[in-house]
Amino acid sequence: MSFKVRGIVLPEREERTFWIDGDRLRTDPGPDAGAAETVVDGGWLLPGLVDVHTHPGTEAVAVPFDDEVLRKQLLEHRDAGVLLIRTPGSAARIPGWVDEDATLPRVRSAGQWLATPGRFFPGYGRDITEAELVQAAVEESAASSGWCKIIGDWGFEDPPVPIYLLKAAIDAVHANGGKVAVHCQTADGSRNAVLAGADSLEHGMHLDPGLIDQMARQGTAFVPTMSVFAAHEKAAREREPSPRRDWWLTGWEALPANVRAAHEAGVTVLAGTDSWPCGTVATEVGQLISAGLPAEDAVAAASWRAREWLGLPALTDGAPADLVAYADDPTLDPAVLAHPTRIILKGRIVA
Repeated sequence: MSFKVRGIVLPEREERTFWIDGDRLRTDPGPDAGAAETVVDGGWLLPGLVDVHTHPGTEAVAVPFDDEVLRKQLLEHRDAGVLLIRTPGSAARIPGWVDEDATLPRVRSAGQWLATPGRFFPGYGRDITEAELVQAAVEESAASSGWCKIIGDWGFEDPPVPIYLLKAAIDAVHANGGKVAVHCQTADGSRNAVLAGADSLEHGMHLDPGLIDQMARQGTAFVPTMSVFAAHEKAAREREPSPRRDWWLTGWEALPANVRAAHEAGVTVLAGTDSWPCGTVATEVGQLISAGLPAEDAVAAASWRAREWLGLPALTDGAPADLVAYADDPTLDPAVLAHPTRIILKGRIVA
């Protein structure tokens, strides 16, 4: 059975018709066009939503990675229209069966979190010494989708991974054709990630805005994961005053302005949810809009721009047949993202 879809394609805002040939989109109907079943006729078309910072496979910190939980959470992403994810670190490497399963979203993984002493939940990632970091970074990127994830800082009063070491790891991964995501929330950790040339800065809660222009120049993307912080704001404000509480709130209150400034400076700002439940990237789009991104750019951060950043095209001839349809324009009303009318993944209708 072949399928036909028609609608207004974003971001071009052009009405187009696609025929689905296996797991590819085609603009040429081919000889069997008359037999194609029309499964989308009108509305707005996006090339699948993207969550560039999500950790499926477990449901709580220190709970072991589990294949069944991984499958369940990937399906939660898929059923929300999230057809491509990046997992910047996991408690275990993403197993090969995920890529082989046509019902699951496409995954770009970064292997296990790389944690030097005192810089992560003990035993939750790949615990290594600082002397082992460079080699471990190359190993994880080679064993995954080309990415690795380094925990660049942890405690708010503790020193980050030294910049010379972080740069050595990033340079080694780059020399091997890979990319590096760096977890950073402290000012020093964020500074080191930028100056060391990280490919993506994850969280960046206390990012010095003076570094934003350098991020733009060198192509460091910003994944602020605002929605996970927003979910904890109320609890943070209700805690007894303490240096850690004040540090957290100061970082959270500064984050929206930094996200807006990064976007205005030309930094690639992307949508990532970080924590559970899965399939909530539409909430992150709303947070990016609240920070000051234009709605179209916020939607792009969770769709066509994110796909391009991860190496996949948008809705063009020959592109992967990953498509989400909506009754209304999500760039005018981003709440529409939570209500897809049709989801097609790898050429299959899944909703």
